[in-house]
Amino acid sequence: MAGGWEWDETLFAGTAAYYRRGRLPYAPGLAAVLAEVLRLDGRGRLLDVGCGPGTLALILADAFAEVVGVDPDGDMLAEAGRGAAEAGVGERTRWVRARGEELPAGLGTFTVATFGQSFHWMDRDLVAATVRDMLAPGGALVHISDVKTGATTVEGLPYPAVPHAAIGDLVARYLGPVRRAGRSLLPQGTPGGEAAILTRAGFTAPQRLAVPGGRPLVRTYDDVVAGVFSLSFSAPHLFGPHRAAFETSLRDLLHETSPRGRFSARRPSTEVFIWPKPLT
Repeated sequence: MAGGWEWDETLFAGTAAYYRRGRLPYAPGLAAVLAEVLRLDGRGRLLDVGCGPGTLALILADAFAEVVGVDPDGDMLAEAGRGAAEAGVGERTRWVRARGEELPAGLGTFTVATFGQSFHWMDRDLVAATVRDMLAPGGALVHISDVKTGATTVEGLPYPAVPHAAIGDLVARYLGPVRRAGRSLLPQGTPGGEAAILTRAGFTAPQRLAVPGGRPLVRTYDDVVAGVFSLSFSAPHLFGPHRAAFETSLRDLLHETSPRGRFSARRPSTEVFIWPKPLT
């Protein structure tokens, strides 16, 4: 990781309980698009690396005979297990507590490996090379993220937009101007350049897909607060004894922005890069 940052186990400490409520969902149709392009027939095995609470793994579970989610945070895996039970896929899902750097961990061979906004937290060269060896010939590594570019307008929707810039300023007032990440700081943010890393690891030229979002959503105060506490740079533990004061300030800000207690948002579009492993 750039800037000398090193992972530690507090990176997402305390965030798991907020994920399902706080994070905006992937674009609708993501599972269908991947099933079509990757020709998934319900018989393969999926490895989801940095699975968190199973957000991506559970969306894709019906397309595979077995899904294995890997994450270093035990609370995330507990949430994933609950989600799998609720979705009726508990018997076909397995949740393994490990970092990506600890793979292959005796997990076997997979048809597809996914990274849903998680790859940047890892030793990417090591993990990419290891995952390539875990994929069957002709398998694929799939890198998935929200589309971050372009403005998402709520024009024409009934409520104000979530005041993200003001929330960022509030977080900085409590935690300082430099981004927090676990026990240390991440002044340059998370790294990019995945293409060079995956090419070095032996994957072939990727196919890019953009799955459109845009569907209107209504967000409550509790939804927005959960979203803030689901993020690594504003994880609950970072506020220490000031957590309650921060949440009070956050809710005051939200009330000032939307006294009716509702915000409009749009489901983000999803960007997908499919990196095939050569057949030989």
